[in-house]
Amino acid sequence: MLFLAGLLFWSSITTLLPTLPLYLDHIGGTKQQIGFVMGCFAVGLLLSRFVLGPLADMKSRKLVLIIGTAVAVIAPLGYLLLKSFLLLMVVRAFHGISIAGITIGYNTLLAELSPPGRRGELIVYMSLAIPIGMAIGPVVGSFLVVANGYVPLFIFCSTLASVSLLCSIFVWEPDSIVGKNSHSHQFEQQKLLQILWSRRVLVPIFVMLMLGIIFGTTITFLPLYIQENSIALNAGLFYTVRAIASFIIRVFAGRASDKFGRGVFISGGLVFSLLDVLTLWTANSSNMVLLAAIFGGFANGLTLPIMITLMTDRCPPEQRGKFFSLCIGGFDFGYAIAGPTFGLVAEQIGYRNMFAINASLAGIAIATFITLSNKDLPHSIRFAFGQGQDTYSVN
Repeated sequence: MLFLAGLLFWSSITTLLPTLPLYLDHIGGTKQQIGFVMGCFAVGLLLSRFVLGPLADMKSRKLVLIIGTAVAVIAPLGYLLLKSFLLLMVVRAFHGISIAGITIGYNTLLAELSPPGRRGELIVYMSLAIPIGMAIGPVVGSFLVVANGYVPLFIFCSTLASVSLLCSIFVWEPDSIVGKNSHSHQFEQQKLLQILWSRRVLVPIFVMLMLGIIFGTTITFLPLYIQENSIALNAGLFYTVRAIASFIIRVFAGRASDKFGRGVFISGGLVFSLLDVLTLWTANSSNMVLLAAIFGGFANGLTLPIMITLMTDRCPPEQRGKFFSLCIGGFDFGYAIAGPTFGLVAEQIGYRNMFAINASLAGIAIATFITLSNKDLPHSIRFAFGQGQDTYSVN
C-alpha cells in the first residue's frame, strides 16, 4: 500500500513537469514569471519540512504521508481556476507541501521497516515508485494537453492524487519510537540547529543544495529550452527516458551500496549529474537531449536514494524526521532558488549558457563530497571511492 501510494503520487506530480511551464507561457508569463511560479513550489516544500519533520518524529509518520497526498489532491484545481501569477505562486507554494509530506512520511516509515543489513536494498527498491511514476506522468500529461487541452490535465492530476490519498489511509504504521522519550542515545536531545551545523549533515545538505539547483533549472526550463532551440522532441519523452534510466540504475545500486558502501555510489551519481548538464549545454539535436536524460536519470537514481540511506545510517531512529527534513531540505532550497535566479540568468545569457553555469555547480558538489564527506580528508577520500567506512554512522 505504501508503494502504491508513492507510485500514484509521483505519477500525479510529474504530469505537470513538461506541461506546467508551457501552460504558464500559454497564459502570458515571461521567463522570469515562469521561474518565480515554478520556484515557489520548493519554497512551500522547504518551509513545510521544518514543521512536518518534527511532526513525523513526535506524532505520526502516517499522518505526514496523508497530509502530503491530500495537498496533491487540492493544488491542481488551483492552477485550473486561477490566472493571476501572484495567486499561482501561492498555489505552487502550497503544492510544494505535498512532496515534503510524501518524502518525509514515506521514507521514515520505510526506514523503520528496513533491517540495517539490507537497508540500502529496500530503500532503493521502494524508491522505484519515483522513476516509474515519472515514466508515466509526463507522457500522459503531454498527451492530455495535445489531445484535450489543460483542463483534463489538471483534473487527471488531482484524480491520481485522490487515489494515492486513499492508499495512504490504508497504510499500516508499525509500533515504533514515534513520540517516545528514550534518553539512551547521545544525539536524541540535539536541537534542530545543532544537527544542522554538524558536519555529518552539513556536507550532505550542501551537496543536495547543488543538486537541487541543477534539478530545478532543468525541470523548469528544459521544455522552453527545447522550444527555443527548435529541437524536434516532445519534452515529455525527456522525462520518460530520464525516469527509465533512473529505474535501471536503482535496481542494481541498492544492494550494492549495502556491500560496497554509500560513498562510491553518491560520487558516481554526482559525476553523472555533471555529464547531464554538460550534454545539455552542447545539445543541438534530440539525441543529445535524450543522452542528457539518461545521464540525469543515472544521477538521480544513484544520488538521491543513496543519500537518504546515508542519512538513515547517520541518525538515531527517533530523529529521522528531523534529519531527513534537513538533508532533503537542501535539495528543496536549491530547487526554490533555481527558478527565479536562473530565469533572470536566462534572460541575460540564454538557456544554453545557463547549463554551463550548472556544470560548474556540479563540479563543486563533486569536490566537496570527495574532500569533506567524513571526519578528515583521508577518510573522506576513501569513503567517497568505496574504500573506507562512514565514520559518522551511528549503527
